[in-house]
Amino acid sequence: MINNILKGIQAYAGSFALISKLKLWKYFAIPILISVLTAAIIGLSAYGLSDNIGRFIAHIWPWDWGSETFTSISTFIGGLVVIAIGLILYKHIIMALSAPFMSPVSEKIEAHLTGIEKHNHRKTSFREQLWRGIRINVRNLGKELLFTLPLLLLKFIPVVNIFSTVLLFLLQAYYAGFGNMDYTLERHFKYRDSINFVGKHKGIAIGNGIVFMLFLLIPVIGVILVLPLSVTASSVNTVKLLEQEKSLNQNSVTI
Repeated sequence: MINNILKGIQAYAGSFALISKLKLWKYFAIPILISVLTAAIIGLSAYGLSDNIGRFIAHIWPWDWGSETFTSISTFIGGLVVIAIGLILYKHIIMALSAPFMSPVSEKIEAHLTGIEKHNHRKTSFREQLWRGIRINVRNLGKELLFTLPLLLLKFIPVVNIFSTVLLFLLQAYYAGFGNMDYTLERHFKYRDSINFVGKHKGIAIGNGIVFMLFLLIPVIGVILVLPLSVTASSVNTVKLLEQEKSLNQNSVTI
């Protein structure tokens, strides 16, 4: 698992050069616009909602003594809740809406890595790619929220909240990497088979998603570069995994 996480992270090293070499920047114009607008809307919403959520949580404390301290803590936790849910919504929204634009990028990277210009892939239209992206990301959003809410509750427990923060970050990273891998997988697998494939290679998804999430901590530049670099890195790793599985299957048939 750790080895695969490192592979997912290391793939970013040559992403910028590969994008330039294959002249892929033009494909990222609309996804970058989607990313910036979505980040701005969610950021403004988070700023306005954190105080309201904090005051709502503060009502749990019925006593006068310590109420100010509890309100301050509640406001801080409210901010974390909004940021966590905001990040979840952000990444699934941009991944779903960017799917038709990312598929050609992934395809060109695959052709470059394999040396085969015309693959015998599943043929999908713009609308089908968009629907696939929405379907995958709505499914992942539901799963992620299901695991995120209990982890957020653990933040009220001292010491334990440190571990819950790490788990929350890794959970978000996994689903970010999942979405990036599916841009390549949609040409090779149907919906259910794609889910199973990512499930077998969780480390690669987490590694890709870790850098994705860290990019979001960089003001402005982060939301501009996060998709181009993460999709490129993920495409490289996913194509390699597909080639390995293809090789293994051929060997098993020969034996």
